[in-house]
Amino acid sequence: AGLRRLGYPAFRPGQREAVETLLAQHRLLLIAPTGGGKSLTYQLPASLLPGTSLVVSPLISLMHDQVAALQARGVPATFLASTLDAGEMRRRMARVAQGAFRLVYVAPERLTFPGFRAGQREAVETLLAERRLLLVAPTGGGKSLVYQLPAVLLPGTALVVSPLISLMHDQVAALEARGVRATFLASTLEPRELRRRMADAAAGRFELVYAAPERLLASGVHGLVRALRCPLLAIDEAHCISEWGHDFRPEYLALGDLVKELPEARVLACTATATPVVRDEILARLGLDPATPQIVRGFARPNLALRAREVAGARERERAVDALLAEALGEPGAPRGAAIVYTPTRRAAEGEAERLARRGWRADAYHAGLDAAVRDEVSRRFAARAVDVVVATNAFGMGIDRPDVRAVAHLAPPGSIEAYYQEVGRAGRDGADAIGLLLVSPGDLAQRRALLERDAADPELRRHRWSLFLELLRYAEGGSCRHDAILRYFGDEAEALAGCGRCDACERLADPGGADEAETTLIVRKALSAVARIHGRFGLGAAAKLLRGEPDARLAGAGLDRTPTFGALRDRGEAWLLRLLRRCVSAGLVDLSGGERPVALLTAAGGAVMRAERPPRLLLPPLAEEGADGRGGARRARGGASAGRAGEAALDGADAALFEALRRHRLEVARAEGVPPYAVATDRALRDVAALRPATLADLELAHGIGPAKAKRYGPGLLEVVRRAAPAPAAPPSGAPERR
Repeated sequence: AGLRRLGYPAFRPGQREAVETLLAQHRLLLIAPTGGGKSLTYQLPASLLPGTSLVVSPLISLMHDQVAALQARGVPATFLASTLDAGEMRRRMARVAQGAFRLVYVAPERLTFPGFRAGQREAVETLLAERRLLLVAPTGGGKSLVYQLPAVLLPGTALVVSPLISLMHDQVAALEARGVRATFLASTLEPRELRRRMADAAAGRFELVYAAPERLLASGVHGLVRALRCPLLAIDEAHCISEWGHDFRPEYLALGDLVKELPEARVLACTATATPVVRDEILARLGLDPATPQIVRGFARPNLALRAREVAGARERERAVDALLAEALGEPGAPRGAAIVYTPTRRAAEGEAERLARRGWRADAYHAGLDAAVRDEVSRRFAARAVDVVVATNAFGMGIDRPDVRAVAHLAPPGSIEAYYQEVGRAGRDGADAIGLLLVSPGDLAQRRALLERDAADPELRRHRWSLFLELLRYAEGGSCRHDAILRYFGDEAEALAGCGRCDACERLADPGGADEAETTLIVRKALSAVARIHGRFGLGAAAKLLRGEPDARLAGAGLDRTPTFGALRDRGEAWLLRLLRRCVSAGLVDLSGGERPVALLTAAGGAVMRAERPPRLLLPPLAEEGADGRGGARRARGGASAGRAGEAALDGADAALFEALRRHRLEVARAEGVPPYAVATDRALRDVAALRPATLADLELAHGIGPAKAKRYGPGLLEVVRRAAPAPAAPPSGAPERR
């Protein structure tokens, strides 16, 4: 009877079993293909059980269609999503509270906060106790909660400064839907509506007021701010105050005076991308004490498969984008989410959007040259799941809150690692797997130089931005885990993954057919020996000359031309050696310090590799140009070294049982900490642990993906699982092949 009411003539294979299991066991993880009838597995129990069932889905179009179908069959159902205006949202929520529906579909972003994400509680408590905080967390890292929660706890009206009108609108609507009194002041409002909101704010009718920085310069709004009982000033996108950052906005410079005018207010500056030098400038510009607490965390995004690829021309670039969309979204017409394609020019954005539309994708272009109404419509359609792919310049993205972006592609490198990581970070905000593809080509250097000559009049600023761009190109060249390279760049060493296992560099390191491990280890150890010789005295250039055995007055004066390292890699070119040494820097084996002429330093990790205490986990630069494959790096490398390759082989017997025990432990830890399981350890890391059976934390660090920070945090629990496991199989008899 329930089936007939829902319009189903009979169960498909597996459906009855799934429904009965859910009803009997109360818990079920169901994995079935698209079109396999998963919806019946929750719709039928919902129609049979008393009360209101909740269905959480990121697909607004699916919610709309299923609710319409259920209503047509007489089943009371509704959905709650960001496409509803605030009035309709309140009306539906009131009817939900009255028990008017059997099924309620909810987008994940509409749910209230079930608990703190990693680092959020620490940030809120620091802000409340210390009154000042600089928070650096990635896009999607939950920065908004860090000012929203104190705002509802503290008496008065908190002020949030943001340049993103779309973000203000969305956050105010979400807060109102949760019963929090909030509003925003922006240039998009009619003068009469702006005056009404300002009067209500002056009367203390709001807990949060959002304002664009240019609005704060207007005399009326400025006077209102001084009159507010303001317990908290939150400055979002704080990197915009830095002239050395990637997104400088002159109107942010006035915020330092605003901080002085609100001496009793707590001050929070938050941003998704800020290197140490930019963080220092933020504090200086806002007039905050250099000792202001700084929390830098959450940059690790191991659900992102980061890749870089060199393409020779437009055809190869188009094939790479098409392959990415097919892998991440599936086929046009039934995509598994959305994608953003970033282009260097407006013309390229429009051309690529037209090409993708011809291939069947619902694609729109977005850039600053379009009319504001057109840009708003594209943003609205993208948020409402009416657009699959947005092809845009860097004008698109800040404040975009769509969690199911499965891929971000860059048709050319942006201006810096900061800009790149902020843009690629818009993928996978729901924690599910996503892909970031960076395409580079021979013309990128000239194009970026021309843009800098046009946009940066100050020669010093132009040189600085050029160095940021070159840093991104070095990242694209790869050589070691891309996630770890980015974490080190931002100074977030504590979250380093020691290999994410998902980026293209880690995949090549794990490929047993593409690496001469012994050769790589020997070459890297020789290179690190050269750095040890010149440690703290000279730069990378001197280390390259030492390895080449080239005459050099500095080396001769220090007696280094008489060491065994002199000429140890004389068969390699100086340019190749410099690329190898830069890869050692990215991998954390070598550091650079000093002013305009930085000197090379061997790190503790580099010393361990040099002494053969641990493998290098590094790809050698290619000796010659080779064609890039669809998943490769900027150039195909000759080889690399990887620890624990045995873990990639099929486990059997006691090792397989230990792997399953480690998986169960990982799930328990992930649940307890409220993080996804891969944040505790990847499958590859657990396979390595099962094969290596470490007894100490130092042994544990030999597993791929487990560095010192992760070993300290999760190591004791993992080692205890290993200790409790059955003993490993006995060594093979003499003459038998050793199990690898």
